Amino acid sequence: MQSPLFGSVAADKVAYRMTGSDEAVTFGELEARSNQAAHLFRASGLKPGDHVALLLENHPRYFEIIWGAQRSGLIYTAFSWRLSASEAAYIVNDSGAKLLIASASVPVSSELPAMLANSPRLFMVGGASGPYVSWEQAVAEQLAMRIVDECPGSSMLYSSGTTGRPKGVRSELRNDPINAVSPMMRHFDQFTGFHRDMIYLSPAPLYHAAPLRWCMHVMALGGTCLVMEHFDEREFLRIIERERVTHSQVVPTMFVRMLKLPLTERRTVDVSSLQCVVHGAAPCPVKVKDEMIAWWGPILFEYYAATEGVGATTITSREWLAHRGSVGRSVGAPIHIVGEDGQ
Repeated sequence: MQSPLFGSVAADKVAYRMTGSDEAVTFGELEARSNQAAHLFRASGLKPGDHVALLLENHPRYFEIIWGAQRSGLIYTAFSWRLSASEAAYIVNDSGAKLLIASASVPVSSELPAMLANSPRLFMVGGASGPYVSWEQAVAEQLAMRIVDECPGSSMLYSSGTTGRPKGVRSELRNDPINAVSPMMRHFDQFTGFHRDMIYLSPAPLYHAAPLRWCMHVMALGGTCLVMEHFDEREFLRIIERERVTHSQVVPTMFVRMLKLPLTERRTVDVSSLQCVVHGAAPCPVKVKDEMIAWWGPILFEYYAATEGVGATTITSREWLAHRGSVGRSVGAPIHIVGEDGQ
């Protein structure tokens, strides 16, 4: 029987694997567990359009929860486990979350309940303490079949808060298939060459927009994600060589850290399996990008965008080599440059 999320992908194929613990989740397991999550959301009183919040480190349960919300028509807000208790409480309260899933490994989880205004249902991954109910125990009691009112959800992630409080970026729910690919991702695919047999390495925190959405896109295509619990430049390179990684998505700081490794060490790593590495999130210094292309070849794909999704620019390595320092051509919106006077 085909999965409505993952089509004809073999049930025993690995959907994602944590590179530190080596815990793997197959597409069959992800289908069943996300269905159980969807049933638990409904049993908790959540209906399409309601909000759920996640306070988790990169964890094996992350995508089971996210895909459960996606197929329940929920708006899911993942946010940083590095925030203070008051910062985390602000996001949960501001989002209007009716359910919070926190990790027992996140210190501020214990402080949060007393600071929440909307009395959300509280679940904990990796244990249960205080007002939290064990997520694993509660979800195990649910059916593994699809809910009857399955419909697509959407992420609502928060800005970094550099100009004040973080702001939630909400998109209206659409009447699309639950695994529909966004027009922006479809545009990116023609440059990244994502495909069903890809091995995708994700080194960044999943609460960020790009790691979360790129990983979900890979799984929707039937590819396999390797998720690092924490970024380490040497381990990142070892994983590429050992697992024959084909694709990844990084930020310029990661390039800098890899380039600081001794040249003799870098030369011994086999990165020939790489087909495309996406980078964004911050400006990439010209010298850094030059050195990365010289090392890995013209396989870097850069995009410049915002969580609000109002547009983007894209540029391939070959285009960049002809226009060093450029962030590319606009996609989906006209470029409009103004001065401080608005002109």
